[in-house]
Amino acid sequence: MKHADIKEQFREFIREKGLKNTVQREAILNEVLQTGGHFEIEDIVYQMRKKNIPVSRATIYRTLNLLKDMGLINEVIKIDNKTIYELALKHHHDHLICKSCKKIIEFTDEEIEKLQDKICKAHNFFPETHRLEIYGYCQECFQKRKKT
Repeated sequence: MKHADIKEQFREFIREKGLKNTVQREAILNEVLQTGGHFEIEDIVYQMRKKNIPVSRATIYRTLNLLKDMGLINEVIKIDNKTIYELALKHHHDHLICKSCKKIIEFTDEEIEKLQDKICKAHNFFPETHRLEIYGYCQECFQKRKKT
């Protein structure tokens, strides 16, 4: 989906909620669309300050919640009391998270997906969404830990 289409959908979503589409909300949306990967609120705060765009942390939180409600972004990981987000435009995937350097590795595995479906079916459960996070150490950090 093109960024222009997403921006128009956001504007319509804002109107439907009875809210105003402000310059700050547009700037936050632009920044989120430009990230292309994982980000946290502090990344957006930093970019807004770097670009001299006056926006409060509260506005960023509220706007990210709107983007989440709209289905444009997902909360994907909670690590060190921080929420990590990503654009919801990607195909479904899961995450490996390094406890040392915080590197996030995305992966897909059809066997895991089939097993989840089998488990849900066995329990007469109807899933809407899920996320799998595996915490450990990336190869570089694991090697460093072995040396100490």
